[in-house]
Amino acid sequence: MLTLTRRFHPNGMPAPQAGSLVLPFEQRCKSRFRALLEDGREVGVFLPRGTVLRGGDLLADEDGTYVCVTAATEQTSIVFSGDELLLTRAAYHLGNRHVPLELGDGWLRYLHDHVLDAMLIGMGLHVRAEYAAFEPEAGAYEHHGAAPGHAHTHA
Repeated sequence: MLTLTRRFHPNGMPAPQAGSLVLPFEQRCKSRFRALLEDGREVGVFLPRGTVLRGGDLLADEDGTYVCVTAATEQTSIVFSGDELLLTRAAYHLGNRHVPLELGDGWLRYLHDHVLDAMLIGMGLHVRAEYAAFEPEAGAYEHHGAAPGHAHTHA
């Protein structure tokens, strides 16, 4: 079993890859788990607590073998609106429920939930279900895989 213990952001640089790991958002929020690469090989992921993986991240083992993370296609709900205030109100109400949100120009996306869909429809928004890779906004305190050896100093 391949044991992946480090995360890197490719920053446009090609890296030799030993496989691809397709994960839904819920699993990309876990720091320790077992999974299967697309080719069926088993991997163990052991990352610092609080790590959230993003599509395109590279994971590596101690020998420098890289695996690319891909965001799985999941059932999501997407809300479009040209009314910025209404869309902001929707984001507020979803955020108040701690719902991870993906934000775009004139739209919001979240993992499909019929109760949330009904709430937004009740606010006058149109909600459409679709399958998509889900990449929500990073939390304010989410760490983004600083370069190896990088440390934060807090006053």
